[in-house]
Amino acid sequence: MSSSRVKAIEQRDRSLARVRSEGAALDVSELPSFGFSHRSLMWWGTAAMIAIEGTVFALGVVSYFYLRSHSTTWPMGCPAPDAGWGTLNTAILLASLWPNQWTKSAAERLDLKVVRIGLVVCLLFSVAFLVVRALEFTSLHCRWDDSAYGSIVWMLIGLHTTHLLTDALDSAVLTALMFTEPTEGRRFVDVSESAVYWYFVVLTWLPLYAVIYLAPRSL
Repeated sequence: MSSSRVKAIEQRDRSLARVRSEGAALDVSELPSFGFSHRSLMWWGTAAMIAIEGTVFALGVVSYFYLRSHSTTWPMGCPAPDAGWGTLNTAILLASLWPNQWTKSAAERLDLKVVRIGLVVCLLFSVAFLVVRALEFTSLHCRWDDSAYGSIVWMLIGLHTTHLLTDALDSAVLTALMFTEPTEGRRFVDVSESAVYWYFVVLTWLPLYAVIYLAPRSL
């Protein structure tokens, strides 16, 4: 074997030994810095939060029926709540699903112009719901401290209102950022995950509507 061949083999062996001792390095500069759905840590955080808060809502509904099972009259000392404002709010929430999905799809396409428009529309839906929710509280025909019935009804609707308020504030901040900050990919991920959370807010209201407005008339 020629001396040049031997030197080449020795150089190769030294290079391999150095790689093994120092650890192989990968060039990840071409990989994206963000991802949507389960590829994002934000998605997993949102999913965990939905699971926790969904459990709280479920416990509230169970408490409602537990109290009902220990009462001879239901509602206690007051008429059933008027369903008008609650029904209007349900319609508003269901109508908000379309702009919510439109905005989510635009965010995943990185379409800044459509995302900005969609966020403003979704924010207007949130504000409209909160205005009607204030009127909804006036139609319950009970105070939170009147009876066990009043306490559980106010707790259920209060929990949902808290979620609406936090989501509206989050949407307002996110909208401001999309209009003022230099746009980054992770902001589009925030928009997508905010849309997922809004689905949770809408879907949790449907059984709560049935419990608050239909159950007193049928139990």
